[in-house]
Amino acid sequence: MLDKTFDHGQIEKRHYHRWEDSGLFASDPKSAAQGYCIMMPPPNVTGTLHMGHAFTMTLQDVLIRYHRMRGQDALWMPGTDHAGIATQMVVERQLAADGQNMSRRDMGREAFLEKVWKWKEYSGGTITSQLRRLGTTPDWSRERFTMDDGLSEAVRKVFVDLYKEGLIYKDKRLVNWDPKLQTAVSDLEVEHREIKGKMYHVRYPLEDGSGSISIATTRPETILADGAIAVHPDDERYKDLVGKFAVVPVCNRIIPIVADAYVKSDFGSGAVKITAAHDFNDFEVYKRHKDKGIPLINLMTPDGHMNENCPEDYQGLDRFEARKKIIADLEELEYLEKIVEHPHQVPYGDRSGVPIEPYLTDQWYCNAGVLAKPALEAVRSGKTEFVPKNWENTFFDWLENIQPWCISRQLWWGHQIPAWYDEDGTVYVAETESDAQAQAGAGVKLTRDEDVLDTWFSSALWPFSTLGWPNKTPELNKYYPGDVLVTGFDIIFFWVARMMMMGIHFMGEVPFKKVYIHALVRDAKGQKMSKSKGNVIDPLEIIEKYGADALRFCMTAMAAQGRDVKLSEERIEGYRNFATKLWNATRYCEMNGCNPNFDFTPDQASETVNKWIIGELLNTKRGIEQHLADYRFNDAANTIYQFVWGTFCDWYLEFTKPMLGEGNTNNALKQETRDTIGWVLDQILVLLNPFMPFITEELYESIAVRPKDQLLMGQKWPDYDAKLYQQSSADEINWLIKMVTEIRSVRSDMNVPVAAKVRLLMKDASSVTVARLKTYDEILRRMARLESITVSNDVPKGSIQTVVDESTLVLPIAEIIDLDKERERLSKEIGKLAANIEKIDQKLADEKFVANAPADIIAEQKSRRADNEAMLNKFSTALKQLGVA
Repeated sequence: MLDKTFDHGQIEKRHYHRWEDSGLFASDPKSAAQGYCIMMPPPNVTGTLHMGHAFTMTLQDVLIRYHRMRGQDALWMPGTDHAGIATQMVVERQLAADGQNMSRRDMGREAFLEKVWKWKEYSGGTITSQLRRLGTTPDWSRERFTMDDGLSEAVRKVFVDLYKEGLIYKDKRLVNWDPKLQTAVSDLEVEHREIKGKMYHVRYPLEDGSGSISIATTRPETILADGAIAVHPDDERYKDLVGKFAVVPVCNRIIPIVADAYVKSDFGSGAVKITAAHDFNDFEVYKRHKDKGIPLINLMTPDGHMNENCPEDYQGLDRFEARKKIIADLEELEYLEKIVEHPHQVPYGDRSGVPIEPYLTDQWYCNAGVLAKPALEAVRSGKTEFVPKNWENTFFDWLENIQPWCISRQLWWGHQIPAWYDEDGTVYVAETESDAQAQAGAGVKLTRDEDVLDTWFSSALWPFSTLGWPNKTPELNKYYPGDVLVTGFDIIFFWVARMMMMGIHFMGEVPFKKVYIHALVRDAKGQKMSKSKGNVIDPLEIIEKYGADALRFCMTAMAAQGRDVKLSEERIEGYRNFATKLWNATRYCEMNGCNPNFDFTPDQASETVNKWIIGELLNTKRGIEQHLADYRFNDAANTIYQFVWGTFCDWYLEFTKPMLGEGNTNNALKQETRDTIGWVLDQILVLLNPFMPFITEELYESIAVRPKDQLLMGQKWPDYDAKLYQQSSADEINWLIKMVTEIRSVRSDMNVPVAAKVRLLMKDASSVTVARLKTYDEILRRMARLESITVSNDVPKGSIQTVVDESTLVLPIAEIIDLDKERERLSKEIGKLAANIEKIDQKLADEKFVANAPADIIAEQKSRRADNEAMLNKFSTALKQLGVA
């Protein structure tokens, strides 16, 4: 017998070990079964489980468990990413915390990397152990790491092959530069913060002495690197100045005035300074006007100090100290016209927390424009489909305007670039140093490039490198391309697009057939979770408190396409209550002898209510299958939820209580009902298992004696005979449900006491309805709290009426409640609701409120209005029936 109380903690600890030891997670490329593959987005090896991980991993696990139960050879490929910057920062912090006051440069590259590898071995499994807490079932035996030997070999080969094809090259361009970490970083590692900054308006004298031209800048220290001033070609104010020259204040450099459509005439003075080595847009202007002799001046060192290209008294200053100095100098020289407050966005390194500098350096680049064309065509032709489809537009927009991909990073942790230089600076690219030496010739001294590759470079190869490429393996043959990629919209460009590019280029085929893009997990108010806001929900704490099943089901039930998940503990608690409901229902079944009877088959059921529940189960299974095929996870979860809580627990078990009671002497009917309940419960556990694996596994084991080590997760997805669904049974029981529901609703609306029993008069009842009333008399009286049921066309005074099908239901409630008091109550309720609606309408009519209120607040107000209006209409109808117009 099941324990009285559902204890998720004990269940979860026990079952995961059994699952993992069973070997059921494993895929088998030699199997004749159809392959099904999902590539796990590899979490950072430094990481711990956050709600975003929990969300995407839950959805993937639902799919994997479902397809595994359907008999497919399912591979969910797990692994972790070496996370270049994040991991290096963790180890560097440890070095600082050790009190040795030693930097990685003090240690040297080899000793530092040895330290990182030791840390990885010690802490690198944290997130994978936490994924186990969530109940995920990837093929752990195949777990990969982006810097393991096989993947490192794949990275070197891809780099060398692309270099030989001219698709990887070295160039001097602007990059996002982190002065603290002293490395280039990707756009994904940059966060834009709104700051209360200043706009500095500065006067530049014209070289010919005829006057001056003013510019506005938020970064006055970059004036020292100005190479031009630009104005819009159609700006009448400056047409006579185009082609002339101006003098840069403080450093007295002579620079040209050029016309370029990039300039916005209505911004500031309509003239902008062009600092090509320190601004991405300015760099593009520089390229368009190379014939004007615009200088390209880098004025900073890698750590954000002023270099030798600055006036002597600036050299060595920190960039922000240099800002203070140049403001003072401009003011003293009378070039500073004014300073105004100017809130604006500033890019910060998400790891270092310092402002990012656009910085001119030599870096390795990949020609993403060439690689993007086949990826674009693959989506346009439908070889790869995005779900929801609107994300294809984001994919197209990014790839149609793609820039060269900066793939080098000035780090030590990562895949070191396979390039060597001789003393003359000639580069030799090869997979091994011996191959590079062979290219250079014996006796030529070679030095390896110190940079490493962008982490996204190795993860771009994930769908095929993890399967053994460049070797031709059975895994590649069976599991490439994958069936679906489940990921967030924020890495469509950084990861999804790059996997598409690399997969098509090296495999000749797309890496996945579908890309399911899930939304963000936000807090209950729709705000992004952040530590600074204090609204972060820790999935491990939630699992401890409510159980992994509750968290998983909540995530799945809220995964509506195109809609962010607004998560709250109350919602998760609600799904913990769902687990408790299932537990208690199972205990009820056990106590009434309703365990699975393996000699029973559903076609043996003859009683209408039993045939009805079997038919409803068929509809439920069909709904789950269709919704999962369409990646409508919320609809799939809600389908099984409604069946378990509503159809099975609240209706079917209530309907069948008289059949199981001692008063029923029909033993054949009693046994059929027990067998049907046991069979349906068993099927519920199978259908619910992908969503709530722990509780279903526990109940599956508890309700029947099964062969040793027969796990629910290893069972087949059911296949029912369509003939089991009978429309006549559905019609009859659905009528019964409508009757009970409508009577309960009327009783509630009219404030009839719960314990009070009301007479029911059935007016205009057909012969079918009369027969049904006779059959279900006991159930109707018990579930709707009725004193009696009579077929009659009388309508006693003080009755309330409602309609079900062709019949009018008459409830003489004047016998039970004070009608005058009820009229008064309804009138007051209607007045309150009308007042509420009026207040909401006033708010929504206020243009200022609508313009400034967050979208979720507006939506909440509209939802409240709709709820109030529905209740008002309901109470107004009830009041009319009581004789008040």
